[in-house]
Amino acid sequence: MRTAANIESLLPELEHCIADDLEDQDLDFKQWDTQSRDKAVRTVVQMAVCMANGGGGTVVFGVADRSQGRESAIIGVPPEIDINLLKKAVYDQTDPKITPVFEELAVPEGTGRLLLMQIYPGMPPYTDSSGRGTIRVGKDCQPLTGTLRRKIGVETGETDYTGEAVSPVDNQLLSATALESLRNQARKERAPEDLLRLTDVELLSTLGLIKHGKLTRAALLLAGTEAAIREHLPGHNWTFLQMTSDTEYGIREDRVSALPLSVQRIEELLVPFNPITTYQQGLFHYEYRTWPEIAVREALMNAFCHADLRIAGPVMVKLYPDRLEISNNGGFIAGITPNNILHHQPAARNPLLVEALTRLRLVNRSNLGINRMFSALLIEGKEPPQIREIGESVLVSFPKRDLNAAFRLFVAEESEHGRNLGVDELLLLQYLLQHPELDTGTAAALCQRSEAEIRERLSAMESAGYIEHGGTGRGTYWCVHPDLYNRLAEDGQGEARRRIDWEAAKTRVLSILMERARRNEPGLSNKEIRQITRFDRNQARRLMQELMQENTGLQQVGERRWARYEYSNARQH
Repeated sequence: MRTAANIESLLPELEHCIADDLEDQDLDFKQWDTQSRDKAVRTVVQMAVCMANGGGGTVVFGVADRSQGRESAIIGVPPEIDINLLKKAVYDQTDPKITPVFEELAVPEGTGRLLLMQIYPGMPPYTDSSGRGTIRVGKDCQPLTGTLRRKIGVETGETDYTGEAVSPVDNQLLSATALESLRNQARKERAPEDLLRLTDVELLSTLGLIKHGKLTRAALLLAGTEAAIREHLPGHNWTFLQMTSDTEYGIREDRVSALPLSVQRIEELLVPFNPITTYQQGLFHYEYRTWPEIAVREALMNAFCHADLRIAGPVMVKLYPDRLEISNNGGFIAGITPNNILHHQPAARNPLLVEALTRLRLVNRSNLGINRMFSALLIEGKEPPQIREIGESVLVSFPKRDLNAAFRLFVAEESEHGRNLGVDELLLLQYLLQHPELDTGTAAALCQRSEAEIRERLSAMESAGYIEHGGTGRGTYWCVHPDLYNRLAEDGQGEARRRIDWEAAKTRVLSILMERARRNEPGLSNKEIRQITRFDRNQARRLMQELMQENTGLQQVGERRWARYEYSNARQH
């Protein structure tokens, strides 16, 4: 949900982008149809249904989403449109009933009035009175198909497969080994000791896994025997493959086992391929693995917790020579995508199971698990995991990389001084160590934040001395501070990677052209100017156009790819 103040702060961005670029899962901009009031009202009803099914959000009426510039984009809503009538239309034409909240926002452009429709989260699915419905997925309203209706049932917990009670309580269905492993793993995470001291049945009951004297599927998934799991959870199993190529494997193991035993066994299978390496630097003594244990554990817990157990197919762990892949059936839900997963509100496919694991501190419902996975890799100077949705499955891939000892030491020393680097800062620094610079848009996409949010992060990092900026306005770019680059990299190119300041670049290029003219040598091509300034092709062309306007002695010889710039006056003296 966005407040009027939030929307007002976004409107200046229209000078540099179109409204569609500002839209998100919970925000949409719509132009008001001034030709047909009935059509405009139908759009209001359709957007109310779409947002209600997508978890709620804000629709701003009166803004064209494909026009750039405030003047042309902000058209406004006619002053005679009564918000009480709009509210009644939405209420009367939706099923179940939706009661939106409308707000007016005064603007200097167009009719001077925007309307904000706030749709609060409810209990979907919603349709209009004719049974038609859409659902917000990312920035689009998609038809409410059977598959999406099923997803809604999952997201609202109405169809929690693991929450169904399936068998009377019977110790013969419970695995003592699984329960012991569950307690040991929870104890390592500092779960409440009084909880772990309960008897097996008391523990499962306290965790809400026994309903009306019956074991739920979640109880059997956490503590059931193989036979019980095969009978009541036929979709739960896992496969480990040590791949020698894309088509051949060396080691294979297929099992049906309770979740804690499954995670424990997969970690054991990985040990020979994920050995501990020791690195010592002064007072710092590090032990690290190719794939940090915390990152692997989080990925495995996510795969088992969010698997769609109705779909036959294993949680798959594939160990390639250059990467580790963990995948599970069941795509993302609740509008989560690989492009917003770092900050999206968490959603559980199997809420009873996740709630039990949360109380045992084996998973986190504050969306910290993904951040921990990213952080564990980034602080060692490694690439973050790659997360993809492939059809109705999710795949997490960890590239195989060596420790960057200098970067790990830097992070440790910063922490010692009370400067803890978050995932945003780690992502930005790692990117800038691989690339000479980045712009605000690239930084926002990398960290999955808005440009306004990322500008604050970048400014704070510049104040801390990590990075510096150049350019102005939309041409602003950021690069790692040369001193920090030289500390973290071994090529000593900290200064060489910096782009020359615009005015300094003009002075330097002009000086070189004058000197070459004095020696009766040819001028410079666009490519040579780019090598000197580290500008791109268009920036180099614009630089030379400015220089030619300011210096009558400068001229362009030739056209396009054969063009060169020469300083002719110098040859005459």
